[in-house]
Order: sequence, then C-alpha cells, then structure tokens
Amino acid sequence: MIRVLVVEDDPVAADAHQMYVERVEGFTVTAVAHTRAAAVRALERTPVDLLLLDLYLPDGHGLGLLRSLRASGHGADVIAVTSARDLAVVREGVSLGVVQYVLKPFTYPTLRDRLVRYAEFRGAAGEASGQEEVDRALGALRVAHPAALPKGLSGPTLEAVTRVLKEAPEGVTAAAAGERLGISRITARRYLEHLVTIGSAARRPHYGQVGRPELHYSWRPAGR
Repeated sequence: MIRVLVVEDDPVAADAHQMYVERVEGFTVTAVAHTRAAAVRALERTPVDLLLLDLYLPDGHGLGLLRSLRASGHGADVIAVTSARDLAVVREGVSLGVVQYVLKPFTYPTLRDRLVRYAEFRGAAGEASGQEEVDRALGALRVAHPAALPKGLSGPTLEAVTRVLKEAPEGVTAAAAGERLGISRITARRYLEHLVTIGSAARRPHYGQVGRPELHYSWRPAGR
C-alpha cells in the first residue's frame, strides 16, 4: 500500500481528498493534517510515501514545509493539490520533488488518474534496458488526456463560472451567473452545484420578501 498524508487546511476539502484517495486501489491515508505544524507532527509519528499537499496553509506555505522536509532528509514524494497557478511556484515545486500538480477545482477522476500514474511510476524497479524504458517510466507521470468532467460539463465553461464566483465576494445566484456569461440559469446552476460537490464553493439560501428562498453560491477562499 502507498501511504498518503493529506495536508489541507479546509476540513471539508480534506475529507473529500481522503475519500478520493481511499477509493483508489493500492492507496491508504495514514493521517490528515490541517496545518504545516500538524503535518510535521504526523510525519514524526508515521512514515509516509506520498504527501497530498495544499500549498496555502494557515501557518506557512506548503513549499516551505517541503523545503524543511528535504533539508531533514525526508524523501516522500509530493502531489500538490492547490489553486496556485504561478508557474514560478510550479518550477520551484518540481525542484523540491513535486511529481504532480492538481489544480482546484477538480473531480475524483482527475485525482484518480494522477494517483494511478504515480503508482505506475513508483512501481518501476530494477535496471532499465535502455533509453526507451527510462522514457516509459518517466512518461507514466505525464497526462495524455485531461480527465473528463461529469457528462454535459465543459472545462472552459467551468473556468468561466469559477471566475464569476471568485469575483463575487457576497455570492452569486445561478441566474446572475448565467446572465454574466450568456448561458441559461439551469446551465449555470449545474456548474455551480458541481463546484459545491467538489468542495470549491458553498451554497446558502437567501430569503427575500416573498416566495421561495433563492440559492446564493460563494467561492471557498483560495487554497481551500
């Protein structure tokens, strides 16, 4: 079994990540940490093979944690699960041993694909017969095709809805999001509900003067 430490400050997202990991054959979650300090304590108690690491933690950046682990000789691999899109951060992470990046919001198939590829990479052993075998081992980490979203959803539209949500600190209704993007209320609501399902958005009822309450959706803060 590949032993995984989930490091994620948002308890809802952490629970989802733990559930996702444990659905993949060959993986087990040894601990969940919500802060950098808790991650260090967990690593002192239990050896792990892989960190599922959020980069934005309340008591320090995830790469700072990774630098300290490398300095102390800890060799666990890392998959970064984050909303960080700065390519300079990506390059630094690679230099510190980040083998995969999974950008939020994401679905279970996306993470499953990365974990299965990591397991294939980790399972390669012995001496390579030549360049082709080395390339094949490294190629296990490469993503040939983007993981599919739920049927009927598209990546560009999901990104557009996500952007609208992030730009509305007080929250947004499906009707308002649809109007902003030129799509129907029903379509906007499907994307907003998907973001709620994967833990990237929150939903709350808003009670007006008359009639049924209207649902307002809000983005969970970056790194959560």
